[in-house]
Amino acid sequence: MAPLTEVHHHRNTTKVSHKPFKSRHATKSVIKDIAKGKIEGTEKKGSRKTPHQQVMSKFDRKNHAKQMRQIKHQQNQKSASVFAGHNGAPRVIAVVPLCEGMDAVAAVQKLNQAVDAEAIWPLEGHMKVRVDRFKQNLVYVPVERDLLTALEACRCADFVIFLLSPTEEPGVEGEQMLKTIEGQGVSNVLTMVQNLNSIESPKTRSQVASSLKTYITHFFPSQEKVLSLDSESECANAIRSLCTTTPKGIKWREDRSWMLAESVQWPKNPDVDATHGEVVVTGVVRGRGLKANRLVQVGDWGHFQIEKITDATLQIPRKRKADEMVVDEAKEEEILDAPDAEQDDLAELAPYEAVMDDADTLSVTEAPTERRGVLLDDHHYFSDDETHLPEPPKKLPKGTSSYQSAWFLGDMSDSGSDYDDEVDNEGDVAMESPALPQDGLEGLDQATQKEYTEAAPTEYPQSEMFLDAAPDDEAAQIAEYRASRKNEAEEDLEFPDEIELHPNVLARERLARYRGLKSLKTSHWETSEDRAHEPEDWNRLLKVPNYKMAKKQADNDALVGGIQAGKRVNVHLRNVRLSLQELQSPGKPLAIYSLLRHEQKRTVLNFSMTLSSEHPNPLKSKEELIMLCGPRRFVINPLFSQLGVTPNDVHKFQRFLHPGQTALASFIGPLTWGSIPALFFQASPSNPGTPLKLIATGTSLPPSTNRVIAKRIILTGHPYKIHKKLVTVRYMFFNKEDVNWFKALRLWTKRGRSGFIKESLGNHGYFKATFDGRINPQDAVGVSLYKRVWPREAKLWRQGEPVIKIQELEV
Repeated sequence: MAPLTEVHHHRNTTKVSHKPFKSRHATKSVIKDIAKGKIEGTEKKGSRKTPHQQVMSKFDRKNHAKQMRQIKHQQNQKSASVFAGHNGAPRVIAVVPLCEGMDAVAAVQKLNQAVDAEAIWPLEGHMKVRVDRFKQNLVYVPVERDLLTALEACRCADFVIFLLSPTEEPGVEGEQMLKTIEGQGVSNVLTMVQNLNSIESPKTRSQVASSLKTYITHFFPSQEKVLSLDSESECANAIRSLCTTTPKGIKWREDRSWMLAESVQWPKNPDVDATHGEVVVTGVVRGRGLKANRLVQVGDWGHFQIEKITDATLQIPRKRKADEMVVDEAKEEEILDAPDAEQDDLAELAPYEAVMDDADTLSVTEAPTERRGVLLDDHHYFSDDETHLPEPPKKLPKGTSSYQSAWFLGDMSDSGSDYDDEVDNEGDVAMESPALPQDGLEGLDQATQKEYTEAAPTEYPQSEMFLDAAPDDEAAQIAEYRASRKNEAEEDLEFPDEIELHPNVLARERLARYRGLKSLKTSHWETSEDRAHEPEDWNRLLKVPNYKMAKKQADNDALVGGIQAGKRVNVHLRNVRLSLQELQSPGKPLAIYSLLRHEQKRTVLNFSMTLSSEHPNPLKSKEELIMLCGPRRFVINPLFSQLGVTPNDVHKFQRFLHPGQTALASFIGPLTWGSIPALFFQASPSNPGTPLKLIATGTSLPPSTNRVIAKRIILTGHPYKIHKKLVTVRYMFFNKEDVNWFKALRLWTKRGRSGFIKESLGNHGYFKATFDGRINPQDAVGVSLYKRVWPREAKLWRQGEPVIKIQELEV
């Protein structure tokens, strides 16, 4: 019998042994122990924080989407309910021509013919149309090709129709009109082309329409098509969109009550000597509820108080029987709202309070005889006060830690063997060696504190006599040095705030209002020093310590009460200047905007301002500009400062705003709640086609009277002699007294070194300075000084009228 063949078997090492089922039968006691007192529905949620991060089941996702659709539908119904009914609020439609030769009135007639609608009655500058097909009221506001008129019409419009030409381009004026309308905020937009059939080839017409669509989507990307006014079907589609679409509105406008004026009634047969009277403005309330206690802004006339608000609802014509006589029913005036004791007044400043200054509480600025040194942070250091200087460091071996240094009572040795100072044969720093980064910011050089011995070389030869140069030679050297420095500054603007003192001018007098700061962002700013220089009525400005809470209270106040939107009313304005009737033009729209609480009071306004990159030159601070913010217009001279938040609320003043850059513009004007877009213009009288040129855009920021704008100046000097870390500096000051006066200030160099003035040399302003590392001979030594600057007051601006100061406005 043949032997069996043995088969090799591998050991089964990959066998998985499953865990046995260890749990017992799930009895009530076991379930109770597992629950441990938990109640159904109180299970611990996932670690994700927001609902969007939670893992939801399919049923939950569908239910959530359904709830969101219902909420959105309710919001749309609420927004559209104001237009419902025969006497519903009309949809305001602004028709803006962007090209020359465009006729806005002809465009409105084309739209009316498409739906067989006729104007109910012509209004001043606009017409009201009833579209029976969609049971909606429309108000067309055709405007001319004028920038300010177009801005006013689009500001109060629910829809904006832009008219383009198939043969002519909008040009500079039309493009600026698009930018300004987009910048101030706009609701729904439609684009139509006029006289498209003047192009004979149908293929060319489609190409022109496609080109116009590409142009308009650069400003309004949501535009899907450019409609033709020559096509009746496209005009009908445009009317359908105007009547059925819910306007999205403008955020800052919907937070207030507003209305488009249908008519303005001036006093009949006023007295000869009367300069003021009651004016009645009729319109339909939109936005929030209109309250008689709040002030209203009427166009560019100014803000006024409301005498009363009466009903102006139009009577629906009812059918009469054949034998019934026509009788005019006299309707009594129904007062809907009247002001009470809580009505806002026209005061823009807080009441004046006389404050008696005690002689003992006078600021140091008012008592200059007690000052013997510059103000550094909140302390005046005298020439004999060395408390501002750092503690002299000990000379320690290399590698000694801060803990080990506490165990050394004195210097280790008086030789320089433990230090890595590179000294040449004569003991001076090599002039060609650059200042290396590893020289560091470790503080003052320890070698400056070396004890002198007979054998060791002195750090700075005390036996060396310092001789002042001759006056003529000194003046020639200063002129030569400053000429070279000026050329260098033109090549790279390292020192934008640098100034040059005349040798015969005393720095302590020329810079008496300037102070030093150890840190611009963290050092305390002593405000008592500035009280003698603050503007008139500064203490009477509105102060808003908690902006978020105050804004929320103003918004909540506007939500409650008032005459609701959709009601046609007569607003009786109190004490209106009769001379303003000359400003009213039938071709220009007039709108009323209700101001929120305190929006007539003046404070320090802050706006983020971005200068257009196409602007040819930098914009200088305090240069006169025209600003449009919401319904108001001002002439401002803004101060530019750096954006951001600092612990001490001190921000650096900027002399120029360069193209493409953003800065914070500050001025004194009426308060504006919320983030409202702002447009900044420059007057260009040389170009009559565009009298205003848009140069910048911005947004309103929270106001603050505590925000300190610090103007910085830099005094620079030249390192005349360099011995290790001890340097002789010249051309920063020109007399010994100025050196002692500014001795407390910290010195710095362009390459990052810092130091202090050690002592004065001679009578021409030379001084010794100790730095924390070696400096380069090509380096420049500087010192920074700061002074608070104050914002200027804004003035009201009306087209065609001289600039009016706010406090001089008669209402």
